[in-house]
Amino acid sequence: MLKVGLIGIGFMGRGHLDNYIRLESEGFPVKLVAICDIDPAKFENKFVPGNIDVGTRKYDFSKYKLYTNLDEMLEKEKLDYVDICLPTYLHAEATIKALDRGMHVLCEKPMALNSKECTEMIEAAKRNNKKLMIAHCLRLWPEYEYIKECVETERFGKFLEGYFYRGGGTPKWSYENWLLKKEKSGGCILDQHIHDVDTINWLFGKPSAVSTIARNVIPGSGYDIVSTNYIYPDGKVINAQDDWTLQGDYGFEMLFRVNFERGNLIFQNGVLKVNPNEGKSFIPELPKEMGYYREIKYFVDCLLNDKPITVAPPESSKETIEIVEAEIKSADNKGQVTPVL
Repeated sequence: MLKVGLIGIGFMGRGHLDNYIRLESEGFPVKLVAICDIDPAKFENKFVPGNIDVGTRKYDFSKYKLYTNLDEMLEKEKLDYVDICLPTYLHAEATIKALDRGMHVLCEKPMALNSKECTEMIEAAKRNNKKLMIAHCLRLWPEYEYIKECVETERFGKFLEGYFYRGGGTPKWSYENWLLKKEKSGGCILDQHIHDVDTINWLFGKPSAVSTIARNVIPGSGYDIVSTNYIYPDGKVINAQDDWTLQGDYGFEMLFRVNFERGNLIFQNGVLKVNPNEGKSFIPELPKEMGYYREIKYFVDCLLNDKPITVAPPESSKETIEIVEAEIKSADNKGQVTPVL
């Protein structure tokens, strides 16, 4: 039985909390014993809802050790690992502290604000011989896993083209509005668009260059709207777009369209449809659990069985940050084709 401490119960932290409650009820060998959040009001179930349906219940916090100071929790609790759901600008500091205290770390995306901090996190994991995984949930999302399988097996021939999109309302629910402060979140391009950047990196590897058009709408928030073309030596055509300024009743949407030599895949409104060039379209049977649940199970399984993190190794997550850094540089230069370092 692994003992875990959850650090941060904002919007995504509550999503992780929901899944620990579920995993324990299913008899999975993980036990959440401690929770840390700087805002004590959260322990009174005072929350602001986010843009997707996670972490919306009322919680019984009496069963956990509660802390408002991270250093105190790390010092007092004997934990096998911590699950970090803090604002992005705190990821590196909290991760390194936990690793240096001999704890494994599951950290929410994005890995950090920049690739330098990513390197420091990886070095801390290596020197302490501990596992570090970044919670890029789409790598364990069934519909995205299906693309991965099609790319690797060439079930429908070679990959030709892909379009990835997500967008929704402006995130106004974060503690002290950190999501809308560029210096703390990196803006939409690093916080939300990162999902599709990481998917592209996972599916196809690092592009050689990018060309990004982006704009800032909300003062001080960084790039809020982004469209990037990813350049690969073999000529595959890939674009990803994101916009978190879609107000009114828009809600939230994520979708993709990918095209192969002998068929295409369309994911929209939560449904994946496969359209072979010849024959009838179909909806494949896939696991029902979302990536949030499956990423925790995967990480715990790797710890219990001392297996390497292969689905989302931190080195790959660092590459994703390097791609975004190139996108920001390209956007700063009005879409100039920019090498990915």
